[in-house]
Amino acid sequence: MATMSDTRENEISVRELRKTLAGALNGVAVYGKTLYVTNHGRRIAAIVPVPVAEQNERARG
Repeated sequence: MATMSDTRENEISVRELRKTLAGALNGVAVYGKTLYVTNHGRRIAAIVPVPVAEQNERARG
């Protein structure tokens, strides 16, 4: 997984994600960085580490 120094480096297309899902998930888990999923260059989703997701859930109540 790429570093977050360049905005595009923390993005992955749906097509590429299909090919590299296991590696992408491992990268998020190991490095604790958000990975944005894009479709036709537009961000449509984010894969975040579990602590981030859990914190978001707690904040929403």
